[in-house]
Amino acid sequence: MTRLDLTGPEIPQRQLRDAFGRFATGVTVITALMPDGRRTGLTVNSFTSLSLEPAMILWNLRSGSPSEPAFARGRCFAVNVLNTSQQEVSQRFCRPADDKFAGLEVVEGGGGVPLLAGSLASFECRVEELVACGDHLIVIGRVLAATYGEGEPLIYSQGRYCTSQPIAA
Repeated sequence: MTRLDLTGPEIPQRQLRDAFGRFATGVTVITALMPDGRRTGLTVNSFTSLSLEPAMILWNLRSGSPSEPAFARGRCFAVNVLNTSQQEVSQRFCRPADDKFAGLEVVEGGGGVPLLAGSLASFECRVEELVACGDHLIVIGRVLAATYGEGEPLIYSQGRYCTSQPIAA
């Protein structure tokens, strides 16, 4: 076991990322429209449900992200939960590109937000609250519509993609 002392003046960021990476997460792509109408999207693994009544979710956005203007309070966005066949989609949306949507089948959701066809689930949301915390913004969204289907979720753990495997009882 490695123990990190995070009280000193220098935080060992690579080791802290390795520690955080021990928590397996699902993989999502958050999509939205920029104020000028251009589509934007980014791969996010910090997504979680927050409340059932009312239906709310949250995720984290790096402060200063080029996509940040798309997520002002009251703006619409979508959370696309990826399945195991969408690893390339995840990689595409975590890198800078002029048009991350090129060649992808996209459906228009509420408020015009792009929904990625073939996703395991999608949540069409409106930004309810933005909370500045450290070097990120916590985006709290009210879920306006949800769609889901059957399939295996794409999972990310310890710096690599993986799938869920049932454990024998």
